[in-house]
Amino acid sequence: MPVAPNSSIPLPERMRPFSLADYVGQRHLVGPGCILRNMIDSGNLSSFILWGPPGVGKTTLASIIARTLDREFYTLSAVSSGVKDVRDVIDKARNKSLFSSAAAPVLFIDEIHRFNKAQQDALLGAVESGTVVLIGATTENPSFEVISPLLSRCQVFVLKNLGADDLKLLLNRALTTDSVLREKNVVLSETDALLRQSGGDARKLLNILEIVVDSTAPSPEGTIVIDNKAVTDCLQENMAIYDKDGEMHYDIISAFIKSVRGSDPNAAVYWMARMLAGGEDPLFIARRLCILAAEDIGLANPNALLMADATFRIVHSIGMPEARIPLSECAVYLASSPKSNSAYLAIDGALAAVQEDKTAPVPLYLRNAPTSLMKELGYSDGYKYAHDFAGHFVDQEFMPESMQGKVFYAPQSNPQEDRLKSYLQACWPKYYTNK
Repeated sequence: MPVAPNSSIPLPERMRPFSLADYVGQRHLVGPGCILRNMIDSGNLSSFILWGPPGVGKTTLASIIARTLDREFYTLSAVSSGVKDVRDVIDKARNKSLFSSAAAPVLFIDEIHRFNKAQQDALLGAVESGTVVLIGATTENPSFEVISPLLSRCQVFVLKNLGADDLKLLLNRALTTDSVLREKNVVLSETDALLRQSGGDARKLLNILEIVVDSTAPSPEGTIVIDNKAVTDCLQENMAIYDKDGEMHYDIISAFIKSVRGSDPNAAVYWMARMLAGGEDPLFIARRLCILAAEDIGLANPNALLMADATFRIVHSIGMPEARIPLSECAVYLASSPKSNSAYLAIDGALAAVQEDKTAPVPLYLRNAPTSLMKELGYSDGYKYAHDFAGHFVDQEFMPESMQGKVFYAPQSNPQEDRLKSYLQACWPKYYTNK
């Protein structure tokens, strides 16, 4: 396995394997007799999508397959490529096929879930005609993120997080074969913290190992001893180093959410800009806006949820960089809206009540009565149809007997919910007067 001696190249890149013999993990796909191994051994390569979490070998596997089968290998990143880039690669592959009998090249698209519909549509003809063999990589469910016509032309292979044995193999291989680490005389006395912090992500595991080695002083004997304490202490001091582009992902999304909740549009767009500049998936941000609209704005401004839903759909359709504009509009609107978490509190209160009593029977008069037997048993008997009464309301209990008197929805103080409260006080004075 070639090993790059240049220490300026990150360890995961220095350790990237070039053959299936050196590839670690995913035995259910590339082990003897398994589906991808059979495809490689036969040379009959068809388009497919690799779906799995980060750092499990999607990009590496695509590269190995192309190299093993001696196929030309084109690669695009959905983060930075547009329709023109897709068409340029397809045209290049088509022109070469006119003058060569070589097998169709492999077009690898990283983070294919970030391609919008137009970009994915541009692939269809070339995939269907066999001009290119498409290998897509995604961390998102392709059923939701890849258009149906393209998905129908591709098999989907699910990759899994690496297990402890695979991760230990990678650690041992790095310490024994990487020339940079060998020169530093590293002794790995404990692995629990390394394995736990990696979360089954090979890239993160090797990044952490390199960070800890570079941050640990040698012993008097000249060895660098890595144990659980060294890993934990080092990562507490270097929280951002191995995260995406140096950004503390969870801290920044937390700051963004709290800025919108706290009605600060300026901070909201600032933290959003930090996420976008760090390469965050714009659909992840759009999903958070939908949750914010329901949880923190809710009934104080029901239009917020409509705008968030529209933003999600628009971002999915147009992609970056244009998606930054509707994302900004929605974030500013949500941050500037009145706030209420009454719907959030209502459902959580109701769920807590259900946990205490999951078997409270439905009152007979509220039950459906589609058969004569059910009618004889009193199902639906005594139900009062609200529209038959003045104001389309009738005073009738709708809770199970054991739950009567429970109030889960408490209107909060804002103009929209003040109107709701007035209506509910007129309908249910025993529950909403002076609440």
